[in-house]
Amino acid sequence: MNSIIKKVLIRPAGALQILSYKEAQQLCDQTETGLNEVFRRCSLAVLNTGTKDDNGLALLEAHPDFQIQVHTKGRGLQIEIDNAPENAFVNGEMIEGLQEHLTAVIRDLIYAQNEIIDSQEFDLETPFGLTNAIFHIARNACLMKPDLDPNIVTCWGGHSIPLEEYKYTKQMGYHLGLRRLDICTGCGPGAMKGPMKGAVLGHGKQRYKHARFIGLTEPGIIAAEAPNAIVTELAIFPDIEKRLEAFMRLGHSIIIFPGGAGTMEEILYLLSVLLHPQNNNIPFPVALTAPESGRAYFDAVLEFIEHALGKEAVRKLTVLIDRPEEVADFIEEGIQDVKAFRKATSDAYYYNWNLHIPYELQQPFVPTHDSVAALELHKDQPTYHLAGQLRNVFSAIVAGNVKSEGIAQINERGPFEINGDPEIMERMDKLLKSFVAQRRMKLGTEHYEPCYNIVTGQ
Repeated sequence: MNSIIKKVLIRPAGALQILSYKEAQQLCDQTETGLNEVFRRCSLAVLNTGTKDDNGLALLEAHPDFQIQVHTKGRGLQIEIDNAPENAFVNGEMIEGLQEHLTAVIRDLIYAQNEIIDSQEFDLETPFGLTNAIFHIARNACLMKPDLDPNIVTCWGGHSIPLEEYKYTKQMGYHLGLRRLDICTGCGPGAMKGPMKGAVLGHGKQRYKHARFIGLTEPGIIAAEAPNAIVTELAIFPDIEKRLEAFMRLGHSIIIFPGGAGTMEEILYLLSVLLHPQNNNIPFPVALTAPESGRAYFDAVLEFIEHALGKEAVRKLTVLIDRPEEVADFIEEGIQDVKAFRKATSDAYYYNWNLHIPYELQQPFVPTHDSVAALELHKDQPTYHLAGQLRNVFSAIVAGNVKSEGIAQINERGPFEINGDPEIMERMDKLLKSFVAQRRMKLGTEHYEPCYNIVTGQ
């Protein structure tokens, strides 16, 4: 039985104190063109932070009576919430950090819909138009600080990881914090929370007063990876592709911890970008790290990458196992190279305009049984393009595991059928079986039921 708060009224502070009547109406509109359903899902996820479940559909089913509405009153905006999760409150008052996250949801949903999608000011059919739209979403969320030197470390990794690996992510964050480096993650639990938690201590020891904890998410994944309480700068992008591009353009380096299918999706997206010929000379430090217990994850990942994409792809990734201080030094030195390159090319420190991201990577991939079956999983194509196609496979697996729409499709039509080059399929089957054996597919699941079927020809 879920404990709930029957009704609560909130008045946001800051710039979101005021919404137009049209904007408030959009957030309350329950039709297909309205924002209420996505607003409801994102808000419920924000208020349900700290949950032990990563099933987006189950979250909605557990709170069928949760409702949220916004009203414009004489003194500004008022948010009315019915049947909210009780853990979002202390003595009847909503936790302040969750209020901030709720405000970010409103800000980003309204801005993306009105200023990006409906305004026709952005050509969303061109690579530059999409990159420009991401820039404006990030700027509206105040994520770009033009007076700061490059220092943002993007951290990727699983939301469902063993305790030893979680402790390692905190240790890694601590050493980053000691170097006054800021943290950007997917804002959820596990490897997205650990580096932030560790960096708090490192920043504190250095009396670093301007620490930034940036969380980037999107409506489809937020229920499975609800923003953790440490995030101070939250931004919700319209889809996973814009979120991934934002990681690449806002961050100055990337550290990857062990995860599951979602982390593999991120690695393949990263490789698809870095393997593109136009990005050959752009410095972008990437480190894969874990405690000794996480070595098997990266062994399996790198074996798959080498056989599917080749040795050049493996060379883009620096692997440092159980050496957090060395990783921190590697990242800090790499960021100095990034700074020098940006200065030499007159590129902004706060947004990586020079990085070329192929148009096909910018297009939203909607995982359905038909779209998964149509993926081109063979080696008779440029390596960066194959990496992008493989990324779509893992995007579909993430959807089938934790996203409400994906879970509903699997329940209705059965597992996604994944077919392609026999050698790639064999290697992928082996990789996914290793994820299952290491219990990296879903949070708190004793038995994992695959949402996919790899056609190996055997």
